[in-house]
Amino acid sequence: MKYRLLCILTLVTITACQSEKESAASEAPNILFIFADDQTYTAVNAMGNSAIKTPNIDRLMNEGTTFTNAYNMGGWNGAVCVASRSMIISGRYIWQARQMVEPWRAGDSTAMNQTWGQLMNQKGYDTYMTGKWHVAAPADQVFQQARHVRPGMPRDANFFQALKNWRESGDESKSWDEIMPPGYNRPLSEDDESWSPTDPEFGGFWEGGKHWSEVVKDDALDFLNTAQQSDRPFFMYVAFNAPHDPRQAPQNFVDMYPVEDMEVPASFLPLYPYRDSMGCSRYLRDEALAPFPRTEYAVKVHQREYYAIVSHLDQQIGLILDALEASGKRENTYVFFTADHGLSVGRHGLLGKQNMYDHSVRVPLAMAGPGIPAGKKVEADVYLQDIMATSLELAEIPKPTYVNFHSLLPLALGETTEGPYPEIYGCYVDSQRMIRKDGYKLIVYPKIGKVRLYHVAEDPEEMRDLAGDEAQRERVKGLLQDLRQLQEKMGDELEIDLAALDI
Repeated sequence: MKYRLLCILTLVTITACQSEKESAASEAPNILFIFADDQTYTAVNAMGNSAIKTPNIDRLMNEGTTFTNAYNMGGWNGAVCVASRSMIISGRYIWQARQMVEPWRAGDSTAMNQTWGQLMNQKGYDTYMTGKWHVAAPADQVFQQARHVRPGMPRDANFFQALKNWRESGDESKSWDEIMPPGYNRPLSEDDESWSPTDPEFGGFWEGGKHWSEVVKDDALDFLNTAQQSDRPFFMYVAFNAPHDPRQAPQNFVDMYPVEDMEVPASFLPLYPYRDSMGCSRYLRDEALAPFPRTEYAVKVHQREYYAIVSHLDQQIGLILDALEASGKRENTYVFFTADHGLSVGRHGLLGKQNMYDHSVRVPLAMAGPGIPAGKKVEADVYLQDIMATSLELAEIPKPTYVNFHSLLPLALGETTEGPYPEIYGCYVDSQRMIRKDGYKLIVYPKIGKVRLYHVAEDPEEMRDLAGDEAQRERVKGLLQDLRQLQEKMGDELEIDLAALDI
């Protein structure tokens, strides 16, 4: 492995006075991991969306290789980010990662030493973390330095407390829609000014006086300044809460996206027909952000705020990349960018990420660094959590047997065009299962015996359900069998009654 990398990388010179351990550390590449929250694969200009401005993410993709079909497996609760981040920290598939929650909470040293940050530290890396965490393992026990460790989202207690109070009150004089906290169930009309993405009075990303994305950026710049003074390699985990709701950004970024210029998604629906049985009712926090039924105007407003906070996030990423360049460390640093999962923002009548459509399980994923081809696009199916295994290979850390995911290097370097996964698996609690294989996607709603089939290679917006076509009957049956095998591989104990499905 070392000699293969030496052929493609520019490594720092090893001085004769260093010990063997110091020499190994000095030549090891740095790893900068930039993690967004809720950023779907289409929320990047370089991935084909000319309506959004992301010059710095575009720059990273142009300088390196983009994986255009990168996925998250889903979630074991409504906070899908918890499962996604637990998988990338542990290297384990979703249900195995869930088994790490209790050992992490208990402070089990073996479980802690198997985390991504600790594996890098054991190899001689200085490790830094800032921003969103939302993992059971304490951040300051995974990384040597952890700053501004944030929860899943700003002010996340308001919605749940309000819902609990309403349910316990038994007051039927007002509906839930009428008493939701500010920022939810809006806008009701073009005259609805009940909430503003730029007003600090609403807290959220503005809590503390500086936008949280700017705080994360400042921490990253401090880390880079510290790393500049060290001969040891660094691993930086820079995790933004953006563009998670409440989608707040400075006024100049909101002004970049006039509501009248926003386009309603092709897959827009006023109501998704299976929303309740799949776990996406009006009582799911993400879905409560906009009114039921959805309106084109409300979707445009949410799209505007989503694009604005993405562009503001992009600005912070640019400043981090500039600082990395100025530090003199860029030539020996691998930069990864991805998000923990995607988001609907009005597509299929949905707002959140608790579904199996590509807009919610598919993310942008880019890597750049010495020897990585510039401007290359890899179409093979991968998981975003493959970044962890990739960094281990770059650091010459033997992949532990418990790490399920695979390195992206063979795909990036053109050593293969075949990805390590013949099919992609997806799940959401006990309400949804998915398999994507050979250009098709099968979604199952076990609680109501419903299946949906999309030929995603020809129907990327997933708008034509083929499950009822007689010509697709055998394909559906075959995919269901493949899904059962995937469930066994993943440790998924949900039993799907095939006889009860509408096939």
